Amino acid sequence: MTMAMFGFAIGDIAITQIEEFVDPGVPVQFLLPDLPDDVIPANLDWLAPRFLDPATMGVDITMQSWLIRTRHHTILVDTCGGNHKPREHFPVFHQRRSSAWLDNLCAAGVSPEDIDYVFCTHLHIDHVGWNTRLENGVWVPTFPNARYLWSQAEYDHARPAGDGADDGEHAIFVDSVLPVVEAGLAQMVGPSFDLDDQIAIEAAPGHTPGHSLLRARSGGQVGLFTGDALHHPLQIAAPDCNSFACADAHQARATRRRILGECADHGHLLVPAHFAAPHVGRITRAGDAFRFHPGI
Repeated sequence: MTMAMFGFAIGDIAITQIEEFVDPGVPVQFLLPDLPDDVIPANLDWLAPRFLDPATMGVDITMQSWLIRTRHHTILVDTCGGNHKPREHFPVFHQRRSSAWLDNLCAAGVSPEDIDYVFCTHLHIDHVGWNTRLENGVWVPTFPNARYLWSQAEYDHARPAGDGADDGEHAIFVDSVLPVVEAGLAQMVGPSFDLDDQIAIEAAPGHTPGHSLLRARSGGQVGLFTGDALHHPLQIAAPDCNSFACADAHQARATRRRILGECADHGHLLVPAHFAAPHVGRITRAGDAFRFHPGI
Protein backbone atom coordinates (compact mmCIF):
# COMPACT_ATOMS: atom_id res chain seq x y z
CA MET A 1 0.00 0.00 0.00
CA THR A 2 1.33 3.39 -0.93
CA MET A 3 1.44 6.20 1.60
CA ALA A 4 0.26 9.75 1.16
CA MET A 5 3.04 11.70 -0.49
CA PHE A 6 4.82 14.30 1.60
CA GLY A 7 6.36 16.91 -0.63
CA PHE A 8 7.63 20.46 -0.66
CA ALA A 9 9.68 22.81 -2.82
CA ILE A 10 12.98 24.61 -2.56
CA GLY A 11 12.53 27.38 -5.09
CA ASP A 12 11.66 25.53 -8.30
CA ILE A 13 13.09 22.23 -7.06
CA ALA A 14 10.41 19.66 -6.18
CA ILE A 15 11.11 17.33 -3.23
CA THR A 16 9.13 14.16 -2.42
CA GLN A 17 9.62 11.79 0.48
CA ILE A 18 9.79 8.12 -0.50
CA GLU A 19 9.16 6.11 2.66
CA GLU A 20 10.18 2.49 3.13
CA PHE A 21 8.92 1.91 6.68
CA VAL A 22 8.99 3.32 10.21
CA ASP A 23 10.92 1.51 12.92
CA PRO A 24 8.76 2.29 15.97
CA GLY A 25 9.69 2.66 19.60
CA VAL A 26 13.47 2.56 19.28
CA PRO A 27 14.83 3.10 22.82
CA VAL A 28 16.30 6.58 23.02
CA GLN A 29 19.06 5.24 25.29
CA PHE A 30 20.14 2.92 22.46
CA LEU A 31 19.94 5.51 19.71
CA LEU A 32 21.65 8.30 21.68
CA PRO A 33 23.67 6.63 24.43
CA ASP A 34 25.47 9.78 25.58
CA LEU A 35 22.37 12.00 25.81
CA PRO A 36 22.56 14.14 28.98
CA ASP A 37 19.85 13.33 31.54
CA ASP A 38 18.42 16.84 31.61
CA VAL A 39 17.81 17.27 27.87
CA ILE A 40 14.51 15.42 27.59
CA PRO A 41 12.78 17.12 30.57
CA ALA A 42 13.92 20.52 29.32
CA ASN A 43 12.49 19.92 25.84
CA LEU A 44 9.46 17.74 26.49
CA ASP A 45 7.06 20.50 25.43
CA TRP A 46 7.97 20.05 21.76
CA LEU A 47 9.30 16.47 21.82
CA ALA A 48 6.10 14.73 22.90
CA PRO A 49 4.24 13.08 21.39
CA ARG A 50 5.61 13.60 17.88
CA PHE A 51 9.27 12.82 18.49
CA LEU A 52 9.24 10.91 21.79
CA ASP A 53 6.85 8.73 23.78
CA PRO A 54 7.49 9.75 27.40
CA ALA A 55 5.84 6.58 28.70
CA THR A 56 8.23 4.22 26.92
CA MET A 57 11.11 6.58 26.12
CA GLY A 58 10.88 5.26 22.59
CA VAL A 59 11.34 7.16 19.33
CA ASP A 60 10.18 6.40 15.81
CA ILE A 61 12.88 6.23 13.14
CA THR A 62 11.74 6.76 9.56
CA MET A 63 13.46 4.86 6.78
CA GLN A 64 13.08 7.10 3.75
CA SER A 65 14.66 8.43 0.60
CA TRP A 66 14.35 11.91 -0.83
CA LEU A 67 13.36 12.32 -4.47
CA ILE A 68 14.65 15.60 -5.92
CA ARG A 69 13.42 16.91 -9.27
CA THR A 70 15.28 19.92 -10.65
CA ARG A 71 14.99 21.54 -14.05
CA HIS A 72 18.00 19.42 -15.05
CA HIS A 73 17.83 16.08 -13.27
CA THR A 74 15.87 13.55 -11.23
CA ILE A 75 17.92 12.61 -8.17
CA LEU A 76 17.40 10.08 -5.40
CA VAL A 77 19.06 10.72 -2.03
CA ASP A 78 19.79 7.47 -0.15
CA THR A 79 18.05 4.18 -0.87
CA CYS A 80 16.94 2.69 2.48
CA GLY A 81 17.24 -1.03 3.29
CA GLY A 82 16.06 -2.82 0.18
CA ASN A 83 14.53 -6.25 -0.37
CA HIS A 84 15.86 -9.80 -0.10
CA LYS A 85 19.05 -8.66 1.61
CA PRO A 86 20.70 -11.12 4.03
CA ARG A 87 20.99 -9.06 7.21
CA GLU A 88 21.18 -11.48 10.12
CA HIS A 89 23.10 -8.84 12.09
CA PHE A 90 20.28 -6.28 11.50
CA PRO A 91 16.93 -8.13 11.87
CA VAL A 92 14.70 -5.20 10.89
CA PHE A 93 16.32 -5.28 7.43
CA HIS A 94 16.74 -9.04 7.10
CA GLN A 95 15.17 -10.59 4.00
CA ARG A 96 12.51 -7.92 3.63
CA ARG A 97 9.87 -8.60 1.02
CA SER A 98 7.85 -5.45 0.64
CA SER A 99 6.79 -3.49 -2.43
CA ALA A 100 6.13 -0.35 -0.37
CA TRP A 101 9.25 1.59 -1.33
CA LEU A 102 8.99 0.93 -5.07
CA ASP A 103 5.24 1.55 -4.92
CA ASN A 104 5.82 4.91 -3.26
CA LEU A 105 8.41 5.85 -5.86
CA CYS A 106 5.98 5.00 -8.66
CA ALA A 107 3.19 6.88 -6.86
CA ALA A 108 5.42 9.96 -7.05
CA GLY A 109 5.36 9.57 -10.84
CA VAL A 110 8.87 8.17 -11.21
CA SER A 111 10.09 4.75 -12.31
CA PRO A 112 13.57 3.38 -11.52
CA GLU A 113 14.51 4.01 -15.14
CA ASP A 114 13.75 7.73 -14.72
CA ILE A 115 16.42 8.33 -12.08
CA ASP A 116 19.44 10.25 -13.39
CA TYR A 117 21.51 10.24 -10.20
CA VAL A 118 21.51 8.29 -6.96
CA PHE A 119 23.39 10.00 -4.15
CA CYS A 120 24.29 7.98 -1.06
CA THR A 121 25.23 10.21 1.86
CA HIS A 122 27.20 7.22 3.15
CA LEU A 123 27.28 3.47 2.67
CA HIS A 124 25.50 2.16 5.76
CA ILE A 125 22.86 -0.55 5.58
CA ASP A 126 19.84 1.79 5.52
CA HIS A 127 21.22 4.11 2.84
CA VAL A 128 22.23 1.68 0.08
CA GLY A 129 19.69 -1.15 0.09
CA TRP A 130 17.69 -0.24 -3.00
CA ASN A 131 20.88 0.47 -4.93
CA THR A 132 20.37 -3.08 -6.16
CA ARG A 133 17.64 -5.66 -6.49
CA LEU A 134 17.67 -9.41 -6.95
CA GLU A 135 16.98 -10.67 -10.47
CA ASN A 136 17.31 -14.39 -11.21
CA GLY A 137 19.60 -14.80 -8.23
CA VAL A 138 21.90 -11.94 -9.24
CA TRP A 139 22.20 -8.48 -7.66
CA VAL A 140 21.72 -5.83 -10.36
CA PRO A 141 21.46 -2.02 -10.15
CA THR A 142 17.88 -0.92 -9.50
CA PHE A 143 18.41 2.31 -11.45
CA PRO A 144 19.98 1.24 -14.76
CA ASN A 145 20.19 4.72 -16.26
CA ALA A 146 21.57 6.49 -13.20
CA ARG A 147 25.02 7.50 -12.08
CA TYR A 148 25.50 6.50 -8.45
CA LEU A 149 27.38 9.15 -6.49
CA TRP A 150 29.25 8.66 -3.25
CA SER A 151 32.49 9.99 -1.86
CA GLN A 152 35.76 8.29 -2.69
CA ALA A 153 36.69 8.43 1.01
CA GLU A 154 33.47 6.64 1.94
CA TYR A 155 34.02 3.95 -0.67
CA ASP A 156 37.60 3.38 0.46
CA HIS A 157 36.43 3.06 4.06
CA ALA A 158 33.59 0.67 3.24
CA ARG A 159 35.57 -1.59 0.91
CA PRO A 160 36.47 -4.78 2.84
CA ALA A 161 40.13 -5.43 3.50
CA GLY A 162 39.67 -9.23 3.54
CA ASP A 163 37.04 -11.77 2.57
CA GLY A 164 34.87 -10.80 5.57
CA ALA A 165 32.65 -13.85 5.15
CA ASP A 166 30.92 -13.41 8.51
CA ASP A 167 30.94 -9.63 8.59
CA GLY A 168 27.59 -7.89 8.16
CA GLU A 169 29.23 -4.80 6.69
CA HIS A 170 31.00 -6.98 4.12
CA ALA A 171 27.64 -8.36 2.98
CA ILE A 172 26.26 -4.83 2.56
CA PHE A 173 29.18 -3.90 0.33
CA VAL A 174 28.95 -7.08 -1.74
CA ASP A 175 25.24 -6.94 -2.52
CA SER A 176 24.50 -3.19 -2.51
CA VAL A 177 27.69 -1.38 -3.56
CA LEU A 178 29.94 -3.70 -5.55
CA PRO A 179 27.33 -4.61 -8.22
CA VAL A 180 26.96 -0.90 -9.02
CA VAL A 181 30.71 -0.53 -9.41
CA GLU A 182 30.95 -3.65 -11.56
CA ALA A 183 28.15 -2.33 -13.80
CA GLY A 184 30.16 0.85 -14.41
CA LEU A 185 27.52 3.09 -12.85
CA ALA A 186 29.46 4.36 -9.82
CA GLN A 187 30.95 7.85 -9.80
CA MET A 188 33.26 8.65 -6.91
CA VAL A 189 33.37 12.29 -5.87
CA GLY A 190 35.72 14.33 -3.74
CA PRO A 191 34.99 16.49 -0.69
CA SER A 192 33.25 19.06 -2.90
CA PHE A 193 31.31 18.32 -6.08
CA ASP A 194 28.87 20.49 -8.05
CA LEU A 195 26.41 18.37 -9.97
CA ASP A 196 24.94 21.46 -11.62
CA ASP A 197 24.02 25.03 -10.68
CA GLN A 198 21.37 23.83 -8.19
CA ILE A 199 22.85 20.73 -6.57
CA ALA A 200 26.16 20.31 -4.76
CA ILE A 201 27.69 17.54 -2.65
CA GLU A 202 29.85 18.48 0.32
CA ALA A 203 31.89 16.58 2.88
CA ALA A 204 30.16 16.14 6.26
CA PRO A 205 32.39 13.58 8.01
CA GLY A 206 32.11 12.11 11.46
CA HIS A 207 29.25 9.66 11.32
CA THR A 208 31.47 7.88 8.80
CA PRO A 209 34.81 9.06 7.37
CA GLY A 210 33.32 9.92 3.99
CA HIS A 211 29.83 10.96 5.03
CA SER A 212 28.52 13.74 2.77
CA LEU A 213 25.51 16.02 2.48
CA LEU A 214 23.62 17.40 -0.49
CA ARG A 215 22.92 21.12 -0.86
CA ALA A 216 19.92 22.09 -3.01
CA ARG A 217 19.57 25.79 -3.91
CA SER A 218 16.99 27.62 -5.97
CA GLY A 219 15.28 30.99 -5.88
CA GLY A 220 17.32 32.18 -2.94
CA GLN A 221 16.33 29.14 -0.86
CA VAL A 222 18.60 26.36 0.37
CA GLY A 223 17.92 22.89 1.73
CA LEU A 224 20.58 20.70 3.33
CA PHE A 225 20.02 16.95 2.97
CA THR A 226 22.14 15.88 5.90
CA GLY A 227 21.94 12.08 5.98
CA ASP A 228 22.96 10.77 9.40
CA ALA A 229 24.71 13.87 10.67
CA LEU A 230 21.58 13.91 12.85
CA HIS A 231 19.38 10.91 13.66
CA HIS A 232 16.83 12.62 15.89
CA PRO A 233 15.68 16.15 16.84
CA LEU A 234 17.14 15.64 20.31
CA GLN A 235 20.54 16.19 18.72
CA ILE A 236 19.44 19.71 17.84
CA ALA A 237 18.81 20.50 21.50
CA ALA A 238 21.98 18.59 22.42
CA PRO A 239 24.29 19.03 19.42
CA ASP A 240 27.25 17.34 21.11
CA CYS A 241 25.27 14.12 21.50
CA ASN A 242 26.25 11.43 18.98
CA SER A 243 24.29 8.41 17.88
CA PHE A 244 25.46 4.90 18.67
CA ALA A 245 26.78 4.59 15.10
CA CYS A 246 29.07 7.62 14.81
CA ALA A 247 32.60 6.53 13.90
CA ASP A 248 34.48 9.68 14.93
CA ALA A 249 32.83 11.29 17.94
CA HIS A 250 34.76 14.58 17.81
CA GLN A 251 34.32 15.07 14.07
CA ALA A 252 30.63 14.13 14.20
CA ARG A 253 30.00 16.82 16.82
CA ALA A 254 31.89 19.44 14.82
CA THR A 255 30.00 18.61 11.62
CA ARG A 256 26.64 18.67 13.39
CA ARG A 257 27.32 22.06 14.95
CA ARG A 258 28.49 23.44 11.62
CA ILE A 259 25.32 22.29 9.86
CA LEU A 260 22.98 23.54 12.57
CA GLY A 261 24.79 26.86 12.79
CA GLU A 262 24.52 27.42 9.06
CA CYS A 263 20.81 26.54 9.08
CA ALA A 264 20.18 28.86 12.02
CA ASP A 265 22.19 31.78 10.65
CA HIS A 266 20.93 31.61 7.06
CA GLY A 267 17.44 30.16 7.34
CA HIS A 268 18.25 26.97 5.45
CA LEU A 269 15.83 24.05 5.60
CA LEU A 270 17.19 21.00 7.43
CA VAL A 271 16.29 17.76 5.62
CA PRO A 272 17.62 14.80 7.65
CA ALA A 273 17.34 11.12 6.79
CA HIS A 274 15.34 9.68 9.68
CA PHE A 275 13.20 12.26 11.46
CA ALA A 276 9.55 11.44 12.17
CA ALA A 277 6.86 13.48 10.42
CA PRO A 278 7.00 16.24 9.32
CA HIS A 279 10.58 15.05 8.65
CA VAL A 280 12.09 18.51 8.00
CA GLY A 281 12.34 21.84 9.76
CA ARG A 282 14.03 25.13 10.51
CA ILE A 283 16.65 25.85 13.15
CA THR A 284 17.17 28.76 15.51
CA ARG A 285 19.88 29.31 18.11
CA ALA A 286 19.15 28.69 21.79
CA GLY A 287 22.23 29.71 23.73
CA ASP A 288 24.96 27.16 23.10
CA ALA A 289 22.45 24.78 21.52
CA PHE A 290 19.67 25.07 18.96
CA ARG A 291 15.90 24.84 18.67
CA PHE A 292 13.96 22.78 16.13
CA HIS A 293 10.90 24.17 14.37
CA PRO A 294 9.25 21.30 12.52
CA GLY A 295 7.78 21.91 9.10
CA ILE A 296 8.59 23.88 5.97
